[in-house]
Amino acid sequence: MFSFSFYFSEPLEQIEKKFQQASASGCTELFTSLHIPEDDLDKYHQKLPRIGELAKRCGVGVVADVTPASLTKLGISGERLPALRGWGIIGLRLDDGFSMKEAAHFSHQIKVVLNASTLTERECGELAAKSANWDHIEAWHNFYPRPETGLSKETVIRKNQTLRRKGIQTIAAFIPGNKEKRGPLHQGLPTLEAHRHMDPLCAYAELVRDCDVDKVFIGDFSMTDDALMRIKEFQDGIIPLRYRPLAVYDWLSLVETVHTNRRDAARDVIRSAESRLSLSWPDDALRPAYMIPREKGSVTIDNNQYGRYAGELQITLTDLPANEKVNVVGRIMEDDLPLLAYVGGGQRFRLMRTT
Repeated sequence: MFSFSFYFSEPLEQIEKKFQQASASGCTELFTSLHIPEDDLDKYHQKLPRIGELAKRCGVGVVADVTPASLTKLGISGERLPALRGWGIIGLRLDDGFSMKEAAHFSHQIKVVLNASTLTERECGELAAKSANWDHIEAWHNFYPRPETGLSKETVIRKNQTLRRKGIQTIAAFIPGNKEKRGPLHQGLPTLEAHRHMDPLCAYAELVRDCDVDKVFIGDFSMTDDALMRIKEFQDGIIPLRYRPLAVYDWLSLVETVHTNRRDAARDVIRSAESRLSLSWPDDALRPAYMIPREKGSVTIDNNQYGRYAGELQITLTDLPANEKVNVVGRIMEDDLPLLAYVGGGQRFRLMRTT
């Protein structure tokens, strides 16, 4: 699942848009923080009923990051957690200050989200000893506003493996947005430090494909429509790859259709299974041109000197030398090169022209 975050510092109209986006995308929950400054308490009390109305209307619940002080300020005790549903809150991400005994107790009233970045095997054992309702327990990683403080990929993988062994069924993490960043630092809100300035789709793909993450949230305020569209296409099973053509031709629409990497995936190149079988290339597409060195990410077409291979579209996975039988028609954008690792055998992909 992919979804969004909202914060009470945002205008209500912007929060409403998040609920609408989530609903339109088939998401069932949003993330927020209920760390309430004393001077903002009235603002929270004013907005919470409206949040509840949005949640009901859009069919999207809220998972709120809370401290014991947050619940006290809202007048909610550990015995009255279901009352939070009136504000659209379907789950609590427990920050520092809660014991595992309290978490286990809460799990019989509401979804409990624990801090995946810090949760230990001993604490998982305590949850089991306190008869926690495991169907209502998830683990979500932190996001890290300060540069250089995010986690490594290896750390997240190891932590997630441990949590799975201990019975955690659902794990989430955060990626930064690429539009309006949340303050005060405005440096992105990723779980992995490597994602801080990475394209959002590449960050999303790495979490769900490599790190065994089930849910990914944008930590920041917003993301571009283009990034959202590409993530949606990835979720639908097609990897979108942005490329720049070396020259503009009428037949580039054939390059920009949906292709499938051959099931017997090659080591050095992605090979379009459709390009020789079902695409009708015009003669000028197969004439020798741009027979230049093929850097990683080069989009190529075998020209008419390659005999029966003429018309095969490929994307190089490594640097390859020039070949008089192979035309280079474009190159994948550098930001999208990490996505090539996920175009395995039988994987569909689509080339998107960019300038």
